[in-house]
Amino acid sequence: MSNPLDTDVGSELFSSYEAELKLVQADLSQKLDQISELSGEPRKAAVRQAENSLEEANDLLDQMRIEKQNIPSATRSRINQRFRNFESDIDTAKRQLKELSSDKKALFGNRYTDEPDGDVQLEQRQQLLSGTDRLDRSSQRLRESQRIANETEDIGRGTLADLNTQREQIMNTRSRLLESEGYVDRSVKTLRTMGRR
Repeated sequence: MSNPLDTDVGSELFSSYEAELKLVQADLSQKLDQISELSGEPRKAAVRQAENSLEEANDLLDQMRIEKQNIPSATRSRINQRFRNFESDIDTAKRQLKELSSDKKALFGNRYTDEPDGDVQLEQRQQLLSGTDRLDRSSQRLRESQRIANETEDIGRGTLADLNTQREQIMNTRSRLLESEGYVDRSVKTLRTMGRR
């Protein structure tokens, strides 16, 4: 880790950032130690917390980088050395976190494998997705059949209404035809009667 905090550096602000960075580093170091003992969801949560601490440490380093420009050049060389030590420590923590984050088996538990053929849960997920796809296709076919049945029913109703209208027209025509036939019969009788006179 870095050298102890010097209070005679000429910049209280730099010193406060340095003190804060040491606290963040201690917290980050503790979180990194915990990650290696965890797996699954708790490990993922610990990795996220460590990433947040690392981001906070980088922000503090940026503030210190800006603030060290205000320090007199006589004491700046000691400050630069301490700053480089802090940067080195944070880079080491970043690499360590990257290694811990890339351990997929620890992050995802025993269900993770680089060989999908041997992963039973992956197989089950694929079967479930395949079954869901088949179910979706069957549902679509069923909806399409229902739509066609509704259209057919509408066409049938329309045809029945047309047939009923045509039946009424035929009945009316038949009635008029019978009436006309009655008129023709009477006319024939009248003509015969007139022919006899």
